[in-house]
Amino acid sequence: MEEKLSLQEWIDLAETENKSFGDFCIEFQAKELEMDKRVLLERMEEMLHVMEQSVVIGLTGITSMGGLVGGNGKKVETYRAESADKSVVGSVMSKAIMIALAVGEANASMGRIVAAPTAGASGTLPAVLFSLAETRGSSMEELGKSLIVAGAIGMVIASRASLSGAAGGCQAECGSAAAMAAGAAVELYGGSPEQVGHAVAITLKNMLGLVCDPVAGLVEVPCVKRNAGAAAQAMVAAEMALAGICSVIPVDEVIDAMAAVGNAMSCTLKETAQGGLAASPTGILLANKLFAKVES
Repeated sequence: MEEKLSLQEWIDLAETENKSFGDFCIEFQAKELEMDKRVLLERMEEMLHVMEQSVVIGLTGITSMGGLVGGNGKKVETYRAESADKSVVGSVMSKAIMIALAVGEANASMGRIVAAPTAGASGTLPAVLFSLAETRGSSMEELGKSLIVAGAIGMVIASRASLSGAAGGCQAECGSAAAMAAGAAVELYGGSPEQVGHAVAITLKNMLGLVCDPVAGLVEVPCVKRNAGAAAQAMVAAEMALAGICSVIPVDEVIDAMAAVGNAMSCTLKETAQGGLAASPTGILLANKLFAKVES
């Protein structure tokens, strides 16, 4: 059996070597891939540019393939421009919501996205990174380093649990995306490796047990809006971690718990569209209408 990766082990190594978690991850990945660190960062920056284009696509108000979602990112953009003084969550979170919805809608319309870690959860990480980067005036290199941190977190989750909604529910998709984004946010704000770990743990704890219940089996409802919720969870966890709040349960144990919950979850709640919102009266009605169109 392949040995599971340990996020805590990497965190401890970074602390021992007195490095930021981003610097540790860059050196580790460059060595593993036999790649120059500069080339690795350039690849991350290429991914960030694709994410930026996904936002642009989504903000055109594009409609999804199934017709269940579309234009909500644009609505938030308009609301931000016309009613900034009425924002419940403030400018940064409002922008994160806008980006999360826009990228989710770009994905649902078959636009080009970066699966981070999956297509269905692709809006969460860019939402957090880009909304925070605007506030801090972060460079592309800083964002690239944070993206590498997010990737390292995703690698550990994939090793110890799953990134697949079909295997572990939406906690494995949006939950993992949020955990990756939370760790990346802590890195972006100069937090310690330990704080990265606490942010990941807090995020996953808050999203433990989230089911995957796509209406009509499409990555549209409730998937797109969940990206915005996941972005919010990531930012909440990052804020707590940076304030010095610690997860009582160690991060690797939290990831293992997520795996156990996913294994115990009914198959009706793991991307089969047989439970949750997909099995609601409206969900069934929408599915029947969509399938009727396909058959005709």
